[in-house]
Amino acid sequence: MHISAKADYATRALLELAREPGRPLTCEAIASSQDIPFRFLKSVVGELRRAGLVRSQRGCEGGYWLGRPAGEIALLDIVRAVDGEVITLRGESLAALDYPGPAVGLPGVWRQVEAGAAAVLGGLTLASLLPAGALERQSGVGVS
Repeated sequence: MHISAKADYATRALLELAREPGRPLTCEAIASSQDIPFRFLKSVVGELRRAGLVRSQRGCEGGYWLGRPAGEIALLDIVRAVDGEVITLRGESLAALDYPGPAVGLPGVWRQVEAGAAAVLGGLTLASLLPAGALERQSGVGVS
């Protein structure tokens, strides 16, 4: 199984935005904080914006924010936004995969692997990946 650099960078960028949802972050700040190549991150953030996972504002007060609350953005949403499919075989979707003869059962196995990966990714949100207490600190609620 292969996790793309786009999916990894996109998730890391969104976690940066989730950490401080009250203020916009620039691509430069995210790239620097996460040690992500700036030019690559810029294109990944564009895909996230088109998918509605981030919103942006131009100007000196501008930057990027999460498009939805961190608890509503699953890793599955992120992977699908930047990669399309969770798992592909030689770059093709598993949906129409069909083999003859003794390999006839193999496409079903690959689809089960994909379903399992989608279930794991769908069950994890940005909020669930933030360090313990991060959301409480953001809202001013927490243990003193």
